[in-house]
Amino acid sequence: MKTTGLQLEATALRILREVPGLTVTAEHAVGDSGVDAILEFAGGRVQVAVQVKARASTATAWQLVHQARHRPDLPLLLIAGETTADAREIMAEHGVALVDSLGNAHIELPGLLVHMEGRHPRRQARPARLSGKAGVIAQALLLDPGRDWRVQELALETGLSLGLAHRVLTRLEGEGIISTAGTGPHRVRRVVDPAALLDLWAEENADRPARTPAYLLARSPRQLIAELEAGLDRNGISHALTGAGAASLVAPFATAVPVAEVWVTATASPQQLYDAAGADAVAEGNNIVFLQAKDDTPLAFREQANGLWLANRFRIYCDLRRDPRRGREQADHLRQELIGF
Repeated sequence: MKTTGLQLEATALRILREVPGLTVTAEHAVGDSGVDAILEFAGGRVQVAVQVKARASTATAWQLVHQARHRPDLPLLLIAGETTADAREIMAEHGVALVDSLGNAHIELPGLLVHMEGRHPRRQARPARLSGKAGVIAQALLLDPGRDWRVQELALETGLSLGLAHRVLTRLEGEGIISTAGTGPHRVRRVVDPAALLDLWAEENADRPARTPAYLLARSPRQLIAELEAGLDRNGISHALTGAGAASLVAPFATAVPVAEVWVTATASPQQLYDAAGADAVAEGNNIVFLQAKDDTPLAFREQANGLWLANRFRIYCDLRRDPRRGREQADHLRQELIGF
């Protein structure tokens, strides 16, 4: 590989040199051509626009997708220090080429297909990561994306601190997900890219709940859900059905619901849950899983449907994505039918 002309950043050059079979020539952009480099390979030569980022999350991916749509005649190549798996999936699906310093690459151009899987990035603490309480703020924004939010209103709506609300909004503004208007006490924020916000929260939400399996005799999944909810309600245990069971009620999908997953308050003991639901403790063959986090944030913005408590639609979507039993497929169906972005 060789590079001539205008020098790209040193990091970008190092990353590009790791891709076999390419010659990259950096270009001076002429007028509004937008061309930053020329990729040369066996049998082909393609002009591309180049973006260099230290890190690319799903929010970054959507920004680049929108940018690429403005110039469908000019392929866009991202060179990054690090990319997330979900970001890579979005960019590959929408035709944005990428290379990162971890060894990941996906470049799909006429006559050229490069795909490489790299190593996992080192875990780093990042400010206002959309998990836990910060994720509750993301859900509030998703549930009312057309609203003009003041920081104080968002903190009040979520029951969280002004400081956390401000840090999340600042992070999302930097990602291009929200816009800001006004100054001082009249300053408001509004979501401009709800799809990117949902993808970013789903990517960063890191629930690792305690899972308590149980078995409740029932003739059908609907009867199981009804009896489970009735028992928890009767005993005053806050809860919200999620996963495939909840999705089957709000966006039916042609698949079985072998296990009902339900978030319950963090303070309930396993025995209280068994007693309330009238269920038995089992090591295998369960048809119920009680999910408990360190606090009750998974119950935020729960909704009632036909007298049943369900997690909000975005929580259901996020939980479905983690279900190995066709969960991603069901999540996509729920997003199309109920969420709409």
